Amino acid sequence: MRTALTLVAAAILAGSGFVFSANARGVSPIAIVIHGGAGTITKADMTPAEDRAYRAELAEALQTGYAVLRQGGRAVDAVQAAIEVMELSPLFNAGRGAVFTRGGLNQLDAAIMDGATLNAGAVGAVQHVAHPIRLAYAVMTQSAHVMLVGQGAETFAWAHGFKFTPSAWFYTQRRWQAHIDGLKKLAAGSAGTPERLVSGRGWAFGTVGAVALDREGHIAAGTSTGGLTNKLDGRVGDSPIIGAGTYADDATCGASGTGTGEYFMRLDLTKSISDLMALKGWSLQKAADYMIHDRLVKLGGEDTGGVIALDAKGDIVTPFNTQGMYRGWIGADGRLTVKIYKDD
Repeated sequence: MRTALTLVAAAILAGSGFVFSANARGVSPIAIVIHGGAGTITKADMTPAEDRAYRAELAEALQTGYAVLRQGGRAVDAVQAAIEVMELSPLFNAGRGAVFTRGGLNQLDAAIMDGATLNAGAVGAVQHVAHPIRLAYAVMTQSAHVMLVGQGAETFAWAHGFKFTPSAWFYTQRRWQAHIDGLKKLAAGSAGTPERLVSGRGWAFGTVGAVALDREGHIAAGTSTGGLTNKLDGRVGDSPIIGAGTYADDATCGASGTGTGEYFMRLDLTKSISDLMALKGWSLQKAADYMIHDRLVKLGGEDTGGVIALDAKGDIVTPFNTQGMYRGWIGADGRLTVKIYKDD
């Protein structure tokens, strides 16, 4: 049992920026890892200005979430804080800047999970909530359910004090143009099969996610997305599906996926990483690599996505099978790292 002196020392050191080792007086290290989507992301496709803009946004999200952890805050709050930064950025496919459905709508999905309790909340196909991750947290903490979708989710939001956001707020010219270009390909019959249409080959990337470990040793994970460009209205992907795109368990790991949800859902991908650790004794790295580079590829999900994950030791992994993945972390050493390309 920690003494009052230990708690005081912890508070002082947390404020100074000192990062605890895993065995320092029983206090956990702190760490956070985020992603901003995976896909055909290459240096040749990015201007120097775009590269700097993405790195700056990722760094801001990391620092925002990490600040919660440094102050002794909960992992679940750090995850929400980091994701909300990215939901406000038009660079990502979540909140503002979300992609458009076949019918020209922005329909948003999000989930959050607390690894300490296995409680979770999720929303799907919401259209008037600026921060879907905040609504997912409300579902987790203020309802008896795990997931609410569509009109039901928005009715719940209104009843719990959320202010509705006009549809125009989510609009960006970049995403609208992708929507129009996609409709032209569909009309010309040049988009390929429906499954390849949503495979992420330039059609959509930018789903955001975060996983955090707090000083109490608790892990949380969250994911937020606008889904796939020109998805059918009402389509819900893996991001809000607990175990598919989002999962957290203090006993194993937390994970958030990004990619084509139709593959991730069929593999129950993020929970499978946890299960491989729990049932086979695999390391986080081995389990995550296996799911992304073996199981996902064998299912037909080559070049479709990636995952971020961390465990109770503060170990962080970010495997992906695409040309790039917006990603970054602050590990137990307190150092901030941001990467975009495969060869970063």
